[in-house]
Amino acid sequence: MRKLSHYDERGRASMVDVSAKAETKRTATAQAFVRIKPSVLKKLPKNPKGDPLEVARIAGISAAKRASDLIPMCHPLMLSHVDVDARIEKKGVRITARAAITGPTGVEMEALTAAAVAALTVYDMTKALDKSIEIQDLYLLEKTGGKSGDFKKKSGDFKK
Repeated sequence: MRKLSHYDERGRASMVDVSAKAETKRTATAQAFVRIKPSVLKKLPKNPKGDPLEVARIAGISAAKRASDLIPMCHPLMLSHVDVDARIEKKGVRITARAAITGPTGVEMEALTAAAVAALTVYDMTKALDKSIEIQDLYLLEKTGGKSGDFKKKSGDFKK
């Protein structure tokens, strides 16, 4: 098993020093699912607070840029691209967030933060219609670049 990188030799939490790492193109894609009752889903386009999917998209993009403010050992990054897609599906809203950078460290946390905050925003904008909405399945779909190489989640990677 590999050693966890965010701890120093004394076992204290530590930000990884990436100053010697080469700058390479890195991308990450994450997703979250907001489970919503069909009766509430039908009301989304006419939500009195505005279009929850568009507000969630903007919230996710903004959140990706602030990941290091929320996660203590996360490096502040100069992102080259962030995109968030929010689509209505039969049982809810699927959020997909993508982030990219050319830099010394990956953008997984930025993509995950974007997906999480976009999902929270859908909840916030629809909670008046139903408090039982659930945010589910927040995870990394794929990443490219960096020392650890590429990763693509397989459907059976993590069984319940």
